[in-house]
Amino acid sequence: MESLLELFAPQNTSLAATLILLSFVIAAGIFIGKIKIFGVSLGVTFVLFVGILMGHFRYEIDPEILKFVREFGLILFIFSIGLQVGPGFFSSFKQGGVRLNGLALLGIALNVAIVLIIYAAGWVRDVPALVGVMSGAVTNTPGLAAAQQAVTTMAGAPADAANTMANGYAAAYPLGVLGIILSMFIVKGLFRIKTDEEIKKIQEDQEDSHLKPYLLTVKVTNELVSGKTMVELHDIVQTNFVVSRIMGSDSVVTIPKSSTAIHTGDLLLIVCSAHDADRFKAVIGPEVEMDWESAPTPVYSRRILITKSEYNGVALGSLRLHNGYRLNCTRVNRAGVDLLAAPNLRLQMGDRITVVGDLQDIDRLAARLGNSMKRLDQPNLITIFVGIILGIVLGSINLGYGMKLGLAGGPLVVAILLSRFGYKAKLVTYTSSAASLLLRELGICLFLAAVGIAAGRDFASTVFTETGMWWVIYGFAITVIPLIVVGCIARGVYKINYLTIMGLVSGGCTDPPALAFANNSTGNDAPAVAYSTVYPLTMFLRVVAAQALILCLM
Repeated sequence: MESLLELFAPQNTSLAATLILLSFVIAAGIFIGKIKIFGVSLGVTFVLFVGILMGHFRYEIDPEILKFVREFGLILFIFSIGLQVGPGFFSSFKQGGVRLNGLALLGIALNVAIVLIIYAAGWVRDVPALVGVMSGAVTNTPGLAAAQQAVTTMAGAPADAANTMANGYAAAYPLGVLGIILSMFIVKGLFRIKTDEEIKKIQEDQEDSHLKPYLLTVKVTNELVSGKTMVELHDIVQTNFVVSRIMGSDSVVTIPKSSTAIHTGDLLLIVCSAHDADRFKAVIGPEVEMDWESAPTPVYSRRILITKSEYNGVALGSLRLHNGYRLNCTRVNRAGVDLLAAPNLRLQMGDRITVVGDLQDIDRLAARLGNSMKRLDQPNLITIFVGIILGIVLGSINLGYGMKLGLAGGPLVVAILLSRFGYKAKLVTYTSSAASLLLRELGICLFLAAVGIAAGRDFASTVFTETGMWWVIYGFAITVIPLIVVGCIARGVYKINYLTIMGLVSGGCTDPPALAFANNSTGNDAPAVAYSTVYPLTMFLRVVAAQALILCLM
C-alpha cells in the first residue's frame, strides 16, 4: 500500500510516477477545458493550468525527462500544424485572400509594436515574460513554444526564462480569449452592424460560388457551333469545363470524347464554374430542365478514391480517361471541397474523382487508382519522421547573427514545404483527419503539461503580485487594440462583411474558441472561410515574431 501511495507523492521523480502525473494533468486539463462559460471553452489550454496547479503543490519531473517531453511534444505539434496549413499556405495569397492576409499581417505588426512600446518605455523589461504575455494575449501556443525553444538555446539566458515566459502566457491567456470576442462586439457597435443583414448579404453574394463546380444542361440551338468537336468547343468558349454527357435527337445518352461533335438539338450536361454558366448559354443555347438520372442509359456516375501513392501529384489529364477508359471526370473532391476537373489539376492521395461512363470501365479505373478506404487508414509514418529529421536539421543551421529556426521553426517550414511539394520527392503527405488531429493534440498536450509543471512552482508568487496584474493589463491591451484597429479598417475602408471580419479576427489570433463563438452566433460558415484563409500565414508569422523578439531584445 505504501508503494502505491508513493506513486502519487509530490517530488517522486520515478518513471512510473512521471507517467501518472503527466497522464493526470492531460486528462484533467482536457476534461475541464470542455466546460463552456457563456458558450466559450478554453479547450486543451487548460492542460497548462492544471500543470501549473500540480507544480504549485510541488509535483516534479526529472529535468531531463521534462525537457524531452516538452521538446518532443513541441515537434509533433508544430510538424502536424505545418502539414495542416501547408496546402493552403501558398494559395492563401491569391485574389481576395491577399486583402484578408494583409489585414492579419497588420494585426501582427501592431501586436509587436505594442510589445516594443511597453519594453522601450521600461514598463516591462523582462523580455521572456513580455513575449509570454504577447503569446498568451493572442492565444498562440506555437509562438510560446517557439520562443521557449529559442530562449533555452541562447547563451547567457536566465535559467528560469522559459518558466517566466510560461507564467506570462498563463496570466494573459484568459483575458486574451475574452478580448478577441469583445473586439468583435466593439466593431459591431461602432458601425451599428446588424448580424441578420450581414448573413443575408453573404447568402446573396456567394463570393466564392464561382470556384465550385456547377452542373448545367443546355440545348444546342446555335447553328455556328453545330458540328464542332469537343476540342473546337474548348477553343471557342476558352474556359475550363467538362461535357459530361450528350443526349442526341434519338434520345441515346453517350459520353463525349475529344473528337465527338455536337449537333443542333443535342442536350449537353456541362460541368463548369457558376461564373461561366452564362457564357455557355450565349454560345451554345438556352438552359433546359433535364433529369439525367432517369434517362434510359448505360452510363453511370461513380466516385473513385485515389489511394495508390504513385498517383500522388500526377496531373489529372495524364490519366488519359477519354482514350484509355472511355470515361469523363467531372469533379474532384478534396477534403470535402469540390474542385473543377481541369487537366492540369494535380491529384493527391485521398482525392475522390467523380467519373461517368460504363460500369466495367469505371471498375478498371478504380482498380488502377486503388479505391481502398483501408489503405487511407494507414498513416504515412515514413514521411512524418523523415520530415521531422529534415526539420531538426534545418532548425539547427545557423542563419547568421546567431539566429536559428530551432526545433519549432525548422519542422514547421519543412512540414509546409512537404505538404505542398512532397509529391515531387515521391513522399505521400496524406494523413486522415483523425490521425492528424491525434498527432496534433498529443503533441500540444505533452508540451503544455511539461511547461505547466515546470512553471507551477513560482506561478503564484509571480503572477498574483502587482507585477503579475500589470502583465494581465498589458496583455489585454496587446489583444484588443490591434483587433479593433484591424476591424475598423476592414469595415470602414474595405466594407468587408461582418461575418468575414469575425473569421479574420479569430484567424488572426489562431483562436478556435473565438471561431466557435462566431460560428455558433451566426449559424453561417463565412467566419470559418475567412479563418482558414488567414490561418496558415498568421500561424507561421506568429511563430517567427515570437522568436524574433527573443533574439532581438535579449
